[in-house]
Amino acid sequence: MWKSVDKMRCFRKRSMFPFFGFLITFLLFFNLYMDDGYVLEAEKSQLGETLMHPANSERYVHTFRDLSNSSGTVNVTYRYLAGIPLPRKKYLTIGLSSVKRKKGNYLLETIKSIFDQSSYEELKEIVVVVHLADFDLAWCENLVQEITRKFAHHIIAGRLLVIQAPEEYYPSLDGLKRNYNDPEDRVRFRSKQNVDYAFLLNFCTNLSHFYMMLEDDVRCSRNFLTALKKVITSREGSYWVMLEFSKLGYIGKLYHSRDLPRLAHFLLMFYQEMPCDWLLIHFRGLLAQKDVIRFKPSLFQHMGYYSSYKGAENKLKDDDFEEDSVDIPDNPPASLYTNINVFENYDATKAYSTVDEYFWGKPPSTGDFFVIIFNKSTKISRIKIVTGTEDRQNDILHHGALEVGQKSVDTKQGRQCTSYITLGEFKGGSIEVNNVDHKIGFDIECVRLVVTASQKEWLIIRTISLWTTQPASQFKK
Repeated sequence: MWKSVDKMRCFRKRSMFPFFGFLITFLLFFNLYMDDGYVLEAEKSQLGETLMHPANSERYVHTFRDLSNSSGTVNVTYRYLAGIPLPRKKYLTIGLSSVKRKKGNYLLETIKSIFDQSSYEELKEIVVVVHLADFDLAWCENLVQEITRKFAHHIIAGRLLVIQAPEEYYPSLDGLKRNYNDPEDRVRFRSKQNVDYAFLLNFCTNLSHFYMMLEDDVRCSRNFLTALKKVITSREGSYWVMLEFSKLGYIGKLYHSRDLPRLAHFLLMFYQEMPCDWLLIHFRGLLAQKDVIRFKPSLFQHMGYYSSYKGAENKLKDDDFEEDSVDIPDNPPASLYTNINVFENYDATKAYSTVDEYFWGKPPSTGDFFVIIFNKSTKISRIKIVTGTEDRQNDILHHGALEVGQKSVDTKQGRQCTSYITLGEFKGGSIEVNNVDHKIGFDIECVRLVVTASQKEWLIIRTISLWTTQPASQFKK
């Protein structure tokens, strides 16, 4: 009997070792990340649940069933492979869809680039959602383990989620239309990709205010979120559906999160008709954004050498990409007026945009003006104005002055400033003034370009760039 008792004691001791080992590991891990500045106070309540959640769990699922409003989210039950969403809405969701490639795999490098190129403050405002859209569950499980090992603290902090939409939710991928004489396997690949993205968009609907579509083989520029925020702020008050921060494929396409349900339904409705990038163009047009709104420099670069389709070579590169693109101007919300005769649709607002477009007017006369009136007075640290283009180098402002004003009033011609001071003269068609806030003693309400001598040449104002001393969020109406 005593031998039996001793055996039971040994069994209990042996069985307790794994438990205590797990408990000690859990406590150390918990303590490490509770002290880590990456974890926000409001998010700490989620840590226990995240840590205890197995990477390949099929039990931990979430179903979108809220069809009572106009959002019309698609009813899909998702597997959570790593991480869980936090209740606090972020500023930006970055969506990646990934499948097994015959050659190469760039997903881990892409995730690393997103996090490495973001500051601590920027990391607070983003969540990355990876949709593993391959039906090879063993491959998915191995990849999730690797992601969890490399990015554990980002998963814990709620900045990284890995999900999967089960195969049974996919529409038929057999007997599809061959609209462009593509081979059957190509049609199947691009049709499935449309559904992959639709399920990803559907999942991300309520996670943030904006959504950025990336591919899984992308390199990011440094502080890309800060650049995005500046651009979004500069477009405040104007209508847009899709802003583009790369000219390649599905890379760097920005949407309002409120449009994601419609886009998801659109991709599902026409999944077999054409490739995703073509569908995105049609979606933008149907929502009444006729023109491409693309910004330079590009914030994202394609880095994959082998395509996810059959491992084919893909050497496409965005020659507008810059690794360091934080020098994007703030250009706070404003109204623009000019009495220069505008040519066709090259209107004043195009000089103030960071999009690759410009103002073009007929020959100006002495006293003609181009004025920017801010929605709210602000402190300006730097002003840079460039006229003319490479192919029209004579269409510059040959004689002009840069002025800043205050004390705006409403007139029959619109709002105007009553008091101006001159900051400098144009030289060679451009002007740049630094430390503006140190040179004047007031918050600026107007920036004005004045023609000081008539010219025979037409005038192109290529860019008006303003940098402020205040966070972009302060410029909201």
